[in-house]
Formats: sequence, structure tokens, C-alpha cells
Amino acid sequence: MPPESNDSEGTAIVVRLDDLLHERRMTLTELAERVGLTLANLSILKTGKARAIRFSTLQAICRELECQPGDLLEYTANQFEQ
Repeated sequence: MPPESNDSEGTAIVVRLDDLLHERRMTLTELAERVGLTLANLSILKTGKARAIRFSTLQAICRELECQPGDLLEYTANQFEQ
């Protein structure tokens, strides 16, 4: 069972997919075709609304964008955290 999400903790994982696509001059549609995902699922990831990501999906995205997982995902702490 996954840990409970507690928004009051003030933390977030930011998905930098849009930045990586822009840097590589690639569209979301092109990436979706290359990694074998639907555009809708990739869009959910891009907008930060995804609750999870499979390692196989992360691997395919990193392969096509020639990046590391840390280039795609970033941990940020809320300004209210002490």
C-alpha cells in the first residue's frame, strides 16, 4: 500500500518534461509515438497530475530524450517547510 499523500507536508515532485521537450525541439506527440504511450497519458505526466510512473515508462522517456531520471523529475520543498 502506498504511503498516504499529505499535501500539508509542503513537498512536491515537479515533472520537467515540458522543459526537456523544448530543449530537444520535440513535440509531446512525437515523444508519445516513440515511447509507445498515448498522448493523454503522457499529457497527464507532463502536467504533473500523474500519481505514479512505471520504471519502464521512465526508462523509455529517458532513452528518447537522452536524459537521466533526475533531469525529468525534481523534488522541491514548499516555502512553509522548516
